[in-house]
Amino acid sequence: MPIQVLTSDVANKIAAGEVVERPASVVKEIVENAIDADSTSVNVDLRAGGKRLIKISDNGIGMSREDALIATERHATSKINKIEDLESIQTFGFRGEALPSIASVSKLELLTRTADQLEGTKITIEGGNVQSVEESGCSPGTHLSVKNLFYNVPARLKFLKTETTEMNHINNQVMWAALAHPSIAFSLRHNDRSLLNVRVCESVIERVRLLYSKDLAEGLIEIESEQSSFKIHAFIGNADLTKSNRNYQLFFLNRRPIRSKVVSAALNEAMQSFIAKGRYAVA
Repeated sequence: MPIQVLTSDVANKIAAGEVVERPASVVKEIVENAIDADSTSVNVDLRAGGKRLIKISDNGIGMSREDALIATERHATSKINKIEDLESIQTFGFRGEALPSIASVSKLELLTRTADQLEGTKITIEGGNVQSVEESGCSPGTHLSVKNLFYNVPARLKFLKTETTEMNHINNQVMWAALAHPSIAFSLRHNDRSLLNVRVCESVIERVRLLYSKDLAEGLIEIESEQSSFKIHAFIGNADLTKSNRNYQLFFLNRRPIRSKVVSAALNEAMQSFIAKGRYAVA
């Protein structure tokens, strides 16, 4: 086969695979956009583990008609405008790839309005192609509906796991966001059943109490430390609060959830003289 330039449709679907691996990837990207938009409430509603529908609404700053149209284009972002901005990035998203990537492999509806506008903007996209742009009434903020994810990429659809497995991944994403941002209210519903609903909290420990339990929260010891180039804020379980695996060890870097064998090993080494063999600290 001779060398040829891929069509934009094929290129967009390939690029989408780097951003959108499964329904949880869509939830992560849209929730992070909501956080960046100064939202104080984020609601996630799903059908069939996110395969059939992912609907996320926020009460953030919203977008004008012009900004909403530009946001559907690849590499369009309000987060940076020059290379030096990467050195001081404070937001979650900045590449301008999430929304167009999601839109290229789904049937997407974007409804958005700023607080100073009388009418909102509704944009409908199927497989990356804009179908309609019209005025529409809506509350301030942004409301995204993603239907039939991977409907036009059957090979990707085939590799999605069971509804339960996909929901576990989504639940983790929303839980992590809720832990890292106690000043934002979060709700998660699946097939009309409420899975999570937490109000705005004044502290991380209050959010822990709502997401887990009063007993777990009361068993945590708060630790704060500041060095020349970084700060540490941690909650570590006392010697009586241990688990049989590392699932209750959660680490965040600049409020982003991370996996770190180094940090986990350091925690376990520090706690090994206080807890029984085969048990793991909660943190």
